[in-house]
Parts: sequence; structure tokens; C-alpha cells
Amino acid sequence: MEKTALFPGSFDPFTIGHYDIVVRNLSLFDKIIIGIGKHSTKNYLFSPEQRKSQIQSVFKDLPSIEVQLYDGLTVNFCKQSGASFILRGVRNSVDFEYEAAIARMNHSMENSVETILITSRPEFCAISSTIVREIWKSGGNIKQFLPPGMVLEGN
Repeated sequence: MEKTALFPGSFDPFTIGHYDIVVRNLSLFDKIIIGIGKHSTKNYLFSPEQRKSQIQSVFKDLPSIEVQLYDGLTVNFCKQSGASFILRGVRNSVDFEYEAAIARMNHSMENSVETILITSRPEFCAISSTIVREIWKSGGNIKQFLPPGMVLEGN
């Protein structure tokens, strides 16, 4: 049976921290789906299609990684896509508490899906999409916060 994990997020933008979580877990799964979900309360800088294209360009040579857009509950998308695992990165104790609460709720809705929380490397703990997005909007250089091979228009 193929082991498939879903790495869900809004990824606006996809950072080097996200990239590190995916790459570090390639050996654990046959396939990792990077799922770009819609969050009802977020204002996005990049369209879902732009984010999908940006991430696909980073992983173009890795057939075990797919990038998909989805709407609705993450556990429902897991069932739809055949993922038995949800992969999430945590940078600090606040992230851990938030992700653990979501993992418990997801498990209560769909007990066949397990959440795996992976701690960020120390050098990536301060990097968040929100901060990177603000630097970008203010005209700052964000290249050091992006994965190798990722290009954003204007950067």
C-alpha cells in the first residue's frame, strides 16, 4: 500500500522552511501532496494558481511530489486524494499547541488519518509566510527565505 502524506497550507509564499519539511520527509512517504487550501479569513498576495506554479517549479524533478489546490476540510481532501497522513511543521510551542488541537479535531472527524508534526530546524524557526509576505510588500529582498529554484515576479 502506498504511503501518501498531505502537506497542507496556504503557502503564500512557500518558504524555505516549508521546503525543508517536505525534503526531510521524502524518505518516509511514497508520495507527498502539497495541498494549497483556501482559508476563509486570509487575504492572499498570490493567487492559488500562482502559488501552485511556484511550488511546482521547485519540485519539478521530483515525481513523488504533487501540488494540488483544494477547498473545504483537510481531512476530506485526504480521503479524496488517498492521503493517510497529514504532515505539519511546527516552529515553536505556540505552533505545537495550535497544530495539536487541529490534529485532535481532524482525528475525531476521520480516525484513519494521522497527523505527523515535524519540528523546524532552528535556522528556519523565525521564518513565516506572513513575515516574508510583509517584507515582500515593503520592497525587501526575500530570496534568502525562499527555496532554491523558486522565483516570484518582481523578486
